[in-house]
Amino acid sequence: MIAVWKREISAYYKSVTGWLLGAFLLIFAGIYCMAYNLSGYTAKFAYVLSGCSFIYLIAVPIISMRALAEEKRQKTDQLLYALPIRLSDVVLGKYLGMLTVLLMPILVIALYPLILSQYGTMEYAPAYAALFAFFMLGACLLSIGLFISSVTESQVASAVITLVVMLLLYFMNALASYVSTDASASLIALIVLVVLFALVLQLMAKNPIVSVGVGVLGIGGLYLWYSADSSAFSGLFSDMMESISVFERFDTFVDGVFDLTAVVYYISIICVFLFLTVQSMEKRRWNE
Repeated sequence: MIAVWKREISAYYKSVTGWLLGAFLLIFAGIYCMAYNLSGYTAKFAYVLSGCSFIYLIAVPIISMRALAEEKRQKTDQLLYALPIRLSDVVLGKYLGMLTVLLMPILVIALYPLILSQYGTMEYAPAYAALFAFFMLGACLLSIGLFISSVTESQVASAVITLVVMLLLYFMNALASYVSTDASASLIALIVLVVLFALVLQLMAKNPIVSVGVGVLGIGGLYLWYSADSSAFSGLFSDMMESISVFERFDTFVDGVFDLTAVVYYISIICVFLFLTVQSMEKRRWNE
C-alpha cells in the first residue's frame, strides 16, 4: 500500500495536477478570506470554507479521473493485479494519494486563522472544526470519484460522469425543493431508484437473476408499504434527498455546530465507495 501511495504522490506532483489543485484552492481561499474576514469584518473563518466548497466540483473530477481509468486505458492495470498485495491495499494506496494531494493546501489554509488572530479575536474551535469538515467533505467526494474512475475506461468519461455527480450532490438540497411532496410521486421516484440500482447491480455482477430479484423485491416492498400506509410517502423522496446531501451536512459546521452524525455519515460513504471500488477491480480481474 505504501508503494502505491508513493507512486501516486509522485505521479500527481510530476504532472500539473497536484500543483494546479493546490494553487486553485489557495487562490480562492485567499479571495474569500479577504472578502469575508478582511473586507467584511467578520471573524467567522468557516464562511471562507463555505465559499470554497464549490471548488470540489472541479477538483474532484481532476484528481480522481486518472486514478484507475488511466490505468485501464494504458493497460497498466494488469500490473496492479500482479502486485503481491491485495487489491484493497491498491485501492487504499491510490485513495491515500488523492487525500494527500488534497491535504497539502488545506494544511496551508490551516494557518489562516492564526494569521487573522493577529488582527482581531478569532474563535479557533469553530474555525478548525469547519476545516476538518471541509477535509472530510473532500475525502467523501474523492471516494465517489475513485469508484467512478474504476468503472470507466477513459479519463474523459470519468471526469464528465464525476462532474455530473458532483453537480447533483452540490444542488441536491435545491433540487429537493422542486420535488413534489405527493405520496404517489415519492413512490414513483423510489421505484425508479430501485430500477436504477438493479441496472447498476447487473452491470457490476453480470447476474440477471440477482439483479431482477433485487428489483422485484424492492418494488414489491415499496408497493406493500405504500398500500399499508400511503401517508408515510408524503414528502418522503424530497426528505431523502435533503438527508443524503453531503454539502448540506457540511453547512452545519459552518453554522458553528460540530455534527458528529455528519462525520459518521462521511466515513460511512467513504467505506461504502472504497468497498465498491475494490469489488469493481476484483470483477475486472476475474473477467480478464
